[in-house]
Amino acid sequence: MKIGVTIWDMETGKNLLHIPSCASPPFGLLCLRNRFLVASQINKHGSVGGGAGAIVVWSLNKPQQPLLNYTAEVVGPLSCTKDGVYLVGGALSGNAYLWDVTSGKLLKTWSAHNKSLKNMIFSDDDSLLISGSDDGMICVWSMISLLDVEETGSSPSLLHCLSGHISSITGLLTTPCSYFSVLISSSLDGTCKVWDFITGRLLQTQAYPFAITSITLHQEERLLFCGTENGTIIINKLDIGLEEGPSIITVGQPLELKGHNGAITALISSQTGLTSASEDCTICIWDVTKWAIIRRFNLQKGNATNLLVVPRSSVLFASNHRRVTDQYFVSPLDKYPQLINSSRGTTTLRSLCRLYKEKQASIDLRSTCLLRQNMFSSQRWTIQTESRHAYGHDHTNESGNKYRESIMGNKDGKACHGDKQTVAVTTTGVDTTQVV
Repeated sequence: MKIGVTIWDMETGKNLLHIPSCASPPFGLLCLRNRFLVASQINKHGSVGGGAGAIVVWSLNKPQQPLLNYTAEVVGPLSCTKDGVYLVGGALSGNAYLWDVTSGKLLKTWSAHNKSLKNMIFSDDDSLLISGSDDGMICVWSMISLLDVEETGSSPSLLHCLSGHISSITGLLTTPCSYFSVLISSSLDGTCKVWDFITGRLLQTQAYPFAITSITLHQEERLLFCGTENGTIIINKLDIGLEEGPSIITVGQPLELKGHNGAITALISSQTGLTSASEDCTICIWDVTKWAIIRRFNLQKGNATNLLVVPRSSVLFASNHRRVTDQYFVSPLDKYPQLINSSRGTTTLRSLCRLYKEKQASIDLRSTCLLRQNMFSSQRWTIQTESRHAYGHDHTNESGNKYRESIMGNKDGKACHGDKQTVAVTTTGVDTTQVV
């Protein structure tokens, strides 16, 4: 298997699509609303260090030239809000970058950590950004704080700094709980920690005999899957009570899945089952009821660094001729922030409206430029169209750069009715042990 992104049908094992010349570090691949693949790029030597970086965007539903975006420095981990409006990237320097994908504007750049960023995620309601670094530190940022700034280079206020791990962060997960807003973190120090990330309180520590390299969660069964450096996958029940203080659990003889001969590099749970990738250049799909491998993919050459699951219709949409009802724009990303006037202004954060019971909330952002940007975005979001085909239109953004709009799926980027998430997306071809 050559370097690139490869898409398989998880039910049949058929190779549906291969995108060459893409080498992405761990957590450097994501899908915007099941329409666009977005990947940060590492160099040919398997390192994310040195020189300017790049973020590449591919349309899943229509063959067209990828959108290549150069960044001020090399970006590793990526994350996006569920509506696909905001994209965040983390760099080796510890700097973080926040873009509005629909306009391409670099809204914010700030020094988030003292060490390289390893993982970045948004909370379930997209109100908080959570970042983890190479030194084991976890930071929680308010999106309102990140957007409510007078200058893009100013430092946002930090909501919490969670300092419990003593080695590099390898995974971050958020999940709703009856009592807490739960964050689960994993580290090479051999522990998984459970936090209330609203208060910053440590709820539980799970100690394992091996370094934890990847984690994922089975939401229905409340099972935590932990990939380890020796290739086993440890399964543990996520049991969070109302203890007054943090609890420490030493995992003795947990249930283990054994099917890999190298360190686990990525895990993802979906309705098809648990999918795991390893340094042994294999990907396994597990039946979580029988704890057995139901399908194995051999990459032959190169490790899988990322796993995604997307609906089959996202890849095969052009031949399915399904009806769509909205437009979604992806614009070229700015390399540097644009100068912003300091005059006061008010804007409506449409993508964060769910935080205010689905009502639009006006927030003083002291930025007439950001006001115009959001007004322009709002106008484009209200455009409606109906089509039985996936198609694209050429547009020109405010900076005069041409880009192509691609339309498919529904407004929330979810699968159409009856569609199954049966396509696995992997980025392969580099030795993850070389990725800084």
